[in-house]
Amino acid sequence: MDSDKNELVPHLFRTEYSKMVSVLTKSFGIEHIETAEDIVSETFLSALDNWSYNKTPENPTAWLYIVAKNKLRNHLARNNTFSKIVSEQLTNKDSIKEIGIDFSDDIISDSQLQMLFAVCHPSISTEAQICLALRILCGLGLNEIADAFLSNKETIHKRLQRAKAKLQSEKIKIEMPNDLEINERLNTVLQTIYLLYSEGYYSESNNTIVRKNLCVEALNLTYLLLDNPITNNHATNSLMSLMCFHTSRLEARQTANGNIVLYDDQDRTLWDTEFIEKGFYYLQQASKWQITSTYYIEASIAYWHTVDSINPDKWTSILNLYDALLLANNSQIVALNRIWAFSKVYGNLLAITEAEKLDLKTNHFYFTLIGELHINIDNAKAKDNFQKALLLAKTNTDKQTIQKKLDTINFENQ
Repeated sequence: MDSDKNELVPHLFRTEYSKMVSVLTKSFGIEHIETAEDIVSETFLSALDNWSYNKTPENPTAWLYIVAKNKLRNHLARNNTFSKIVSEQLTNKDSIKEIGIDFSDDIISDSQLQMLFAVCHPSISTEAQICLALRILCGLGLNEIADAFLSNKETIHKRLQRAKAKLQSEKIKIEMPNDLEINERLNTVLQTIYLLYSEGYYSESNNTIVRKNLCVEALNLTYLLLDNPITNNHATNSLMSLMCFHTSRLEARQTANGNIVLYDDQDRTLWDTEFIEKGFYYLQQASKWQITSTYYIEASIAYWHTVDSINPDKWTSILNLYDALLLANNSQIVALNRIWAFSKVYGNLLAITEAEKLDLKTNHFYFTLIGELHINIDNAKAKDNFQKALLLAKTNTDKQTIQKKLDTINFENQ
């Protein structure tokens, strides 16, 4: 099998797995989701086997859809119980051979969107929602999901099984929520997507701190929401804006050997201007609604981070936005990020006083921040705080970043 074919099947798996599983599950109900997953997986195995020895079809995607339909018919013919359930759904006495599975663009988009709301049902935990989204809607394998959660394959398998069983017992339908539920359910969907993106943007996996594939999947899921007029609203546009701004700096956040590059040290020429423009576009779209979500505030902060530092309003604007965000979301990470903006406006000495009020002594970011603020003011205290941060850091990348700071201080003190 040549290199092009080696790359084609994994690429199509990423782009088509979710579509095919969503359409098949939508057709026969969430109780048959594992059957749908099995059929789609078998289809890709057939592609891998067939295309290894034969010419790749002119339209590989259409080939996959045809083979999936054939495998479904074969499965229905073998499985009497499933066949009986399906035959009761058929009209005009259609035979199994004549059953229609529609893989048109509109059906695929609708099925994926409805599946997104199904796997983000409030009857299951947020952690389980993300696992299901990664598996069903992003096509990630158990090992990949386990890496994202710092877990193991067996634990993730059990979590997925419990979540699927819960959705089945609750008889969750793959459909859009009604008008009364849509806003609440959409908030859950957006939260799941944001957590998925955040896991990609800053992963606690020891292998890599940035997992771009997770960021891409989160963007793709948000595009589904924006394509539907019901879910194309202020919060969805705000979240897309936020993720676009963050994505614009992904290439600059990490060195070739995997070390994290802090904001002040990033090479601006590596920032993706196309994503910056997209972020600004969606921020403008979000501003058309007379409301302000936390996503909108975060997107506005992310926008100002793309502005050149010579702009006198930059850090004052960022600090004001963090003040507003802290009122809406009083979290440790927001509080720490606010301190960094505070230091840019009022200087490191006042920022150190502000930071120490937080007293977050179990958070390595807290000690890293205080260490950073002490550099060139009191290097002994900077070193002490970096050493405390090193003991608390969870990832190899974070430890390497902190150790680099310590090495720099030790070198300058020689």
